[in-house]
Amino acid sequence: MSKYLITLGNRAKTAHKHKIDSKLKNKVLADYYKLIKKNKNKIINENKKDIRLAKTKKLKENLIKRLSLNSEKINSIINSIKTILNFKDPINQELDTWVRPNRLKIKRVTIPIGVIGIIYESRPNVTADVSTLCFKSGNCVILRGGSEAYFSNKILAKLFRKSLEKNKIDKNFVQFIDKKNRKLVDFMLSKMEKYIDVIIPRGGKNLVKKVQNFSSVPVIGHLEGMCHTYIDKDANINMAKKILINAKLRNTSICGATETLLIHKKNSNNINELLNALSEKDCIIYADNKIKKIYKGKIRNASNSTWKKEFLSSKISVKLVNNINEAVEHINKYGTMHTDAIITKNKLSAKYFIKSVKSSIAMHNTSTQFADGGEFGFGGEVGISTNKLPPRGPVGLNQLVSYKYEVYGSGQIRK
Repeated sequence: MSKYLITLGNRAKTAHKHKIDSKLKNKVLADYYKLIKKNKNKIINENKKDIRLAKTKKLKENLIKRLSLNSEKINSIINSIKTILNFKDPINQELDTWVRPNRLKIKRVTIPIGVIGIIYESRPNVTADVSTLCFKSGNCVILRGGSEAYFSNKILAKLFRKSLEKNKIDKNFVQFIDKKNRKLVDFMLSKMEKYIDVIIPRGGKNLVKKVQNFSSVPVIGHLEGMCHTYIDKDANINMAKKILINAKLRNTSICGATETLLIHKKNSNNINELLNALSEKDCIIYADNKIKKIYKGKIRNASNSTWKKEFLSSKISVKLVNNINEAVEHINKYGTMHTDAIITKNKLSAKYFIKSVKSSIAMHNTSTQFADGGEFGFGGEVGISTNKLPPRGPVGLNQLVSYKYEVYGSGQIRK
């Protein structure tokens, strides 16, 4: 087991010594999406193997939904690769240049991070997104997908390696761990600091917590998507209702789905209209006592643990708040610094909310489901980071680089 992973680490280090120019990078990515297009039916058949096994193991419906691939989702993967292909190469870009009084010229220039380890669950599109983003940004990647998506991940990684070989580039820029032993993850986290420069976990709370607590390698990660939508006293209720339905129910299984709704007390008259809009779409509502006294529909009791719950299903917790300060305090106490939104016509309230919540993404008059690298124009994402240190929010192409300082002199010595 240890020998297997160290071999992958050494191969990645060797591959990373090769510097690939922008034109060749784009040629590899073009060949990759063409191979995906050509092998679409084969990819779907491999995915069906994963679905069958997932159903046998009685995986939750939201996980099977994340796992499933169809023609539309594969086209989305292809479009994501095409978008990233057309982006400017993020490597060797001058971020800043200045000259000191002693005529020393200093530049801050982007460089690759090195070798990135990705540990992820369920979504096979992550294999394609991450491989594309890491390669375009000059990084090697070691992929450790969940066993539930084994066949889907394997073929998508294999096709990327095929596109590398076709262009006479070391195929070990992208490597897929094809063994299912869970102890591999422990070794990857605790014994691979000489080979992996950063670990990015993408999955449920238990996975990310384990990585953050156990890893000897630096981590970029997010815990949960405990996202909030706050309907302010000055909200347009028709707009609020439309946004709320989308934020909660468009896709309940993504980390950008709203899990808690906060309503200003001056909107008490609108509570039945807002919650009925959810209930009519079979959304289960958990609410505090204040809401329960007002809402005439079916409701369940909310508790302190409810406010911390990432449902990832058609369930939502609802709380009545006295003012915007209480809404912000609730979000900063129970949120996970992922994505939080305010619905209001009051620009001062919007500004206060956006500046006061600790979220990596703060929104005004829109759906939290826009918390996505593709929707931000990044083409794709490795994940959404809720770290306090950068990178924060969607981690796309320009977040997968580091930088160095280049100093140019003409004989200067320090006194």
